Amino acid sequence: MTARTIAQSAVSAVSIYMRQVYMWMTAGLAITAVTAFAVASSPDLQMAILGNMVIMIALIVAQFGMVIALGAAIHKMSATTATAVFIAYSALTGLTLSSIFVVHPIGSIANAFLTATGTFLAMSVYGTVTKRDLTGMGNFLMMGLFGIIIASIVNIFLASSMMDFVISCIGVLIFTGLTAYDTQKLRAFGMNAPVDDATAMRRGALLGALELYLDFINLFLMLLRLFGGNRD
Repeated sequence: MTARTIAQSAVSAVSIYMRQVYMWMTAGLAITAVTAFAVASSPDLQMAILGNMVIMIALIVAQFGMVIALGAAIHKMSATTATAVFIAYSALTGLTLSSIFVVHPIGSIANAFLTATGTFLAMSVYGTVTKRDLTGMGNFLMMGLFGIIIASIVNIFLASSMMDFVISCIGVLIFTGLTAYDTQKLRAFGMNAPVDDATAMRRGALLGALELYLDFINLFLMLLRLFGGNRD
């Protein structure tokens, strides 16, 4: 096999892999949006889910459990199981995110979503076309992510609006950068994607979709915290 043929094969593998990643990411976001809107549209569901702290805590714990399971054990799952876990996680996220329709007006949610979409697309394109190695930036951003998680926990007790504003600003920068970093990282993985192994491709695409899904959701939430406003 010539070097040119190898290069063409790698490009083809990346294209196939990234197409699947974006397809599953979009599906996950759609499931989350539909679930959140359905709950927000039903006063009974709102009361049952958002009005019960035990259920909310259980949902959040289940979300973390599914993320850990996908990240740590997806290589042991069948394609069907991995897909089911990803879909279930997307739906659970929709259940917990339904509260934003109670807190924020629909116009603010739409504006935050459109801004997040534009930012995500721009940074994903940047991660695709840039020749710069973003590994160093990615490591720095991950440290920043842990920092804002700790700061957010502390601010639960402090309830400081200024600290919340600072966390949100930094969060927007972090998840904007992570979008570019994760895109580049996934494309590098896609160069050697096992296109002849449907199960391995599905696992890899779902894991990649989860990373970009989390980048988008968190970017959206940070923007909503900054510009969303509150219902009267």
